[in-house]
Amino acid sequence: MDLAGSKILVIGGAGLIGSHVVEELLKEEVREVIIYDNFCRGSMENLTEALRDPRCRIFEIGGDIMQADILDAAMEGVDGVVHLAALWLLQCHEFPRAAFDVNVRGTFNVLEACVAHKIKRLVYSSSASVYGDAVAEPMTEDHPYNNWTFYGATKIAGEHMLKAFHKRYGLPGVGLRYMNVYGPRQDYKGTYVAVMMKILDNLDKGLPPVVFGDGSQSYDFIYVTDTARANVCALKSEIPLGFYNVGRGIKTSIKELTELLLRLTGSDLPIKYEPAGQTFVTNRVGDPATAARDLGFNWTVDLEEGFQRLIEWRRTHIAEVEKRRQKAT
Repeated sequence: MDLAGSKILVIGGAGLIGSHVVEELLKEEVREVIIYDNFCRGSMENLTEALRDPRCRIFEIGGDIMQADILDAAMEGVDGVVHLAALWLLQCHEFPRAAFDVNVRGTFNVLEACVAHKIKRLVYSSSASVYGDAVAEPMTEDHPYNNWTFYGATKIAGEHMLKAFHKRYGLPGVGLRYMNVYGPRQDYKGTYVAVMMKILDNLDKGLPPVVFGDGSQSYDFIYVTDTARANVCALKSEIPLGFYNVGRGIKTSIKELTELLLRLTGSDLPIKYEPAGQTFVTNRVGDPATAARDLGFNWTVDLEEGFQRLIEWRRTHIAEVEKRRQKAT
C-alpha cells in the first residue's frame, strides 16, 4: 500500500506501541493520521510530540471499539487501519468476560467497519502469546498454538476472524505477533517488561533488584520504535494476508536483563531472589526471518541501546513515571 497522501486510523494510538506507530507514520508522506483511543491505558502525554504535527489529530467523538457506530464514523474516508486496542494479559486473566467483549467483539467491530468502508489494508496487533511456551526454538510462524491464557485465546480468535474476513470479503490484512515490547512510555502493567521498571525503581532507591524464581525465565525483547516500524512496514507491504513475528530472535533471561541494568546504571548491588509467583510463560523467542523477507522489517535497536534509552526517558520524565507507577498500584 502506498502511504503517500493516505489517511490512516490508529486504533489504540495513545498507548505505548500506538503512540510510536503514530510518530513513525508521520515520518511518511501521509495526508492524515487519526488517533482513535478511549484512554483506558493510553495517555495524552504519549501524544505530546505527535500532536504538534498538523496532520495528526484525535478523533473528536470518541475512541471506544465497543461503540460500533462511533467507530464506523471514524473510518469514513480512511485508507488504512492499525488496530492495537485490547485488554492486556492480566486483565484478560482476571476479567475474561470483559476481555471477550473488547478483544473479540471489539475486533469484530473493527473488521466489520473495515469491510463497510473498503479499507485498503488492516494491520492487526496479535501477540506471541498465541504460541505460549516454546515447543521448538526459535519459534517460526508455523509454531503450534501452545497458549493456555485467555489473552492468547482472544488473539488467536482475532487472527482467525481476520482470515475469515479476508476469505469472505477480500479484506487485505497482516497480523503482527509481538514478542516482549519495551521502551519509553511503558507502564507497570506489562506482565514481563514491567520487571524493568521495578528493577530501576529499586536501584533509584538504593535497593537490590528483585528477581522472582531463579531468573532463568527467558524472552525475546524488542524495542518499541522497532515494533512501530514493523507496523508501518506491514501497512506498506503488498502481502494480501499473513501473520508475522515481531522480535529480534535473541533470547534474554530475566537474570541477564537484571545484570545488564545493573551494569548500565553503575550499580554493584546484589540481585535479591524471591520465590516465583504467577508466571504465564517462561520460555519464548521468535524467529524474525519471515517478517524480514515478506515485510522488509529488520530490527535495529539492541538491548543495551534500548535500555539506555529507557533509562534516559525515565530520568527526563520523572513526574510522568511517578504517575504511571501510582496508576499500577
